[in-house]
Amino acid sequence: MLPTNQSPPGSLVSEVPPPSHDNIHVGMDFPPGFAQDFWLFGYGSLIWKPPPHFDKRVPGYIEGYVRRFWQRAPTVPPSKLRQRSEDHRGTPEFPGRVVTLIERSHWERITNEHGPAPSRVWGAAYHIPPQHVEEVRSYLDIREINGYSIQFTPMQSSPELSTTPSDAVNVHNNDNPAGSGVAPINCLVYIGLPDNPQFLGPQEPQALAEHILRSKGPSGENKEYLYMLDAALSELSADSSDAHVSDLALRCRELESRESTGGDGGELGFGDEVKKVASTKAQEEVEKQAL
Repeated sequence: MLPTNQSPPGSLVSEVPPPSHDNIHVGMDFPPGFAQDFWLFGYGSLIWKPPPHFDKRVPGYIEGYVRRFWQRAPTVPPSKLRQRSEDHRGTPEFPGRVVTLIERSHWERITNEHGPAPSRVWGAAYHIPPQHVEEVRSYLDIREINGYSIQFTPMQSSPELSTTPSDAVNVHNNDNPAGSGVAPINCLVYIGLPDNPQFLGPQEPQALAEHILRSKGPSGENKEYLYMLDAALSELSADSSDAHVSDLALRCRELESRESTGGDGGELGFGDEVKKVASTKAQEEVEKQAL
């Protein structure tokens, strides 16, 4: 195993130790009162594969982080396929790549070829009613297992783009600034910190695109995750696209076009709506149907 402050051979990360974090690992307790007003921020597959039981979805952005495809996709043994995550896009022998967040202060000290990063990381926040927090938390601990830790960060919301499922009660009223766009929403976020064993650091962009194109796991092809993320980000707002994600998607499509013997490669789209499911079991069935 590589030391935690180094990347695999051939990567371009500088030998700068990762910053220290007051993070909470998966399974640990939340701060007092947080379970009564539980908000989860998704910046990867959670944007289009939301958790069960959410009663409000609010697009928005966080600051102080950079989104990069620098995390190995979690892999699942056959005995636990029923608990697989949307992010399981590889195998133990050939793990895929998924996004994580890097603190901007650390990212600025890393040598890489991925170009500048936007000041905002766009995603979607989900509110979970108190009676469902423990169930959703257990589901998320499985979904985000293997290298991810919990942090809390404020998200600036875009209430004009928020949605409330038709069978859910709107959790906001005129006295609640979190839904008005005036005050940020304090959100839980799962982050693959640089000192976790699945963090890879920078890779040469073209080599990374080639790896993503060829990776496949229990939850599908790695390229699907990339294409869906690119499409989902473009639909959050006029300013929510991510150049790093879009560049990798373009590189993969160009590679597919060159290798294709006919047809357009069957590009995937984000879809017209984010679907709400009633339970963690129903969410697992949704993910099975995506295979």
